[in-house]
Amino acid sequence: MTADIYVPPIAPGRLPLIGHALPLLRDRLAFLQLLRTYGPIVRITVGPKTVTVVNSPGLIQEMLTSKSHHFNKGLLFEKLKLFGKDALPVAEGKRHLNRRRLMQPAFHREQIDGYVKTMRDTVEPTIAAWPNGAQLDLKTEMQLMTQGVVMSVLFSSNPEREPARAILDSVDTVFTAAIRRALLPVSVLERLPTRRNRQVDNASSVLRTAVGDIIAEHRANSGAFDDVVSLLLTAQDETGAVLPDDEILSEVTGMLAAGSETTAVVLAWLFHELGRRPALERRLHEEVDAVLAGGQLTAECLPQLAFTRRLVSETLRLYSPAWLVTRQAVTPVLLGKVRLPAGEDVVWSPYTLHRDPELYLAPLSFDPDRWLPERPQPPKGAFIPFGAGKRKCLGDTFAWTEAIIITALIASRWRLRPAPGAAIRPIGEITVHPSTLRMIAQARRRATAVDAA
Repeated sequence: MTADIYVPPIAPGRLPLIGHALPLLRDRLAFLQLLRTYGPIVRITVGPKTVTVVNSPGLIQEMLTSKSHHFNKGLLFEKLKLFGKDALPVAEGKRHLNRRRLMQPAFHREQIDGYVKTMRDTVEPTIAAWPNGAQLDLKTEMQLMTQGVVMSVLFSSNPEREPARAILDSVDTVFTAAIRRALLPVSVLERLPTRRNRQVDNASSVLRTAVGDIIAEHRANSGAFDDVVSLLLTAQDETGAVLPDDEILSEVTGMLAAGSETTAVVLAWLFHELGRRPALERRLHEEVDAVLAGGQLTAECLPQLAFTRRLVSETLRLYSPAWLVTRQAVTPVLLGKVRLPAGEDVVWSPYTLHRDPELYLAPLSFDPDRWLPERPQPPKGAFIPFGAGKRKCLGDTFAWTEAIIITALIASRWRLRPAPGAAIRPIGEITVHPSTLRMIAQARRRATAVDAA
């Protein structure tokens, strides 16, 4: 080993037998934030397992781009195969590349511009139906809206609220199981007939039944749909064979799960911040009123909603949905000056990266104007809400568009006021979501052209 190669230190606080499991379970977000103070790379132990934590934005970029071929997606994504083995979000190698190429046309920017009307028409009835003065469980409302967008745009499906809620609850159950199994990777416990494991099996069954019904409807009405399900049904693999039914089921289930959670928690946090900051809320209302001018939101409106986009950017930074991303070295690899052996588990945290005071001025302040072009911007690799490299989220433009549309449509009708109750704190499960978030919907009088004059 040369003098340039070093072994990263073990973080303080390791206990015999259990290692760092206690602080990780007690407050995982605070623990990962603390690990950033120990340098660009640090190691922790969880029971007998050693895990390398990468904190440096440069080394994270290196791992995700130029040296990505040395890594697979790691333990968390292995547990996410509960949604479907080898679906695009968890697939590796050639299968991942082939599936990404297959689905890429559905997520081209021009195609997404064509989705705007369907997105708008999907969420508007839900927003319009809120009773004035009603107390909303905002995270659930946002999840139902984003799930509805995914199902209507990509699957041409629009279930009623109760069936949609059953699907949502099933997604939550499987996600919770995945993160717990990743943090406590004892395979034998996953096979025991415990109440929690039975709940996971039931949730998986509900999801697969719902998705199976969507696929069956598409088969029965061949040619009637132009969406991702149709794309999968007519696709051929590298041998020229059509995709097996179980693979189509896995792909659709994986997209449904991935599309229902991330954007929803970002929107929940965004309106939580606006509820505490009337001046920012007022600026949002002024922009939305001026751009929509009493009309409908269209694709042409989106470039004009600059402040709305900055609100989404700042929420993605301060409340990055991903608090933990895993990788595993599949070959020996040199990352910076650290040599990782094959089989080494590696993690990094977008949530803590985006809150690093060495990368952001006043990182805990919610300041959408930090994204103004005339303001100093963070260094390359310091803001990666959707990943980077060949594994960057395929649906990032879809998610940006959806978040801006829902924010603008809500702002055109409502003020959301914080409801009295418990303090809101971030919880790290599969995403960083609010511990509880109830807000009161207050109807607002939309400004008109006469008012603006």
